[in-house]
Amino acid sequence: MASPEEQTLIARCLAAENGAWDEFVGRYIHLITHVVNSCLKVRGSQSQQLRDDLVAEVMLGIVDKDFRVLRRFRGQSTLSTYLVVVSRRIAMRSISRQIVAARPLKTMAVDAAHIATGTDVSINIESKEELTALLEKLPSDQATAVRMYHLEHQNYREIGQSIGISENSVGPLLSRARARLKELG
Repeated sequence: MASPEEQTLIARCLAAENGAWDEFVGRYIHLITHVVNSCLKVRGSQSQQLRDDLVAEVMLGIVDKDFRVLRRFRGQSTLSTYLVVVSRRIAMRSISRQIVAARPLKTMAVDAAHIATGTDVSINIESKEELTALLEKLPSDQATAVRMYHLEHQNYREIGQSIGISENSVGPLLSRARARLKELG
């Protein structure tokens, strides 16, 4: 459970009270940096520049959309625990995007097919058109979900909002899409 001190700090940040954000940063920047370092270590990177960029991205993620991350905090855990989860999600999503952006389309498409089907898929996809054709064989909501989850690294909530279904319905939708891709593969 969140302490009264944590709740007060969040309220002060949301109210844009003078000095509140500086206090927040002073209190939690080391935690966020530690989480980012852990994410980079898992990915085998020790780049100081990348670490600094990811820490900045996490901090921007917290203040983005009028402190949406802090507004969503319900106090069911400590603020530190909540920030670890948020920081890890933002950092890993950013690292994944960078990895995907740096790889050639063929590798990305084969990996996406492998992830989507859960099997070892040997699909020779040479172009974006071939990848698009494979996804076009799926119903549009399934293709959109696969594209958003595996290629754009969006979460179930974002996918559900985009498609117009509940967050809890995204997992079964992706399972059906994976089964269909397995049949096609």
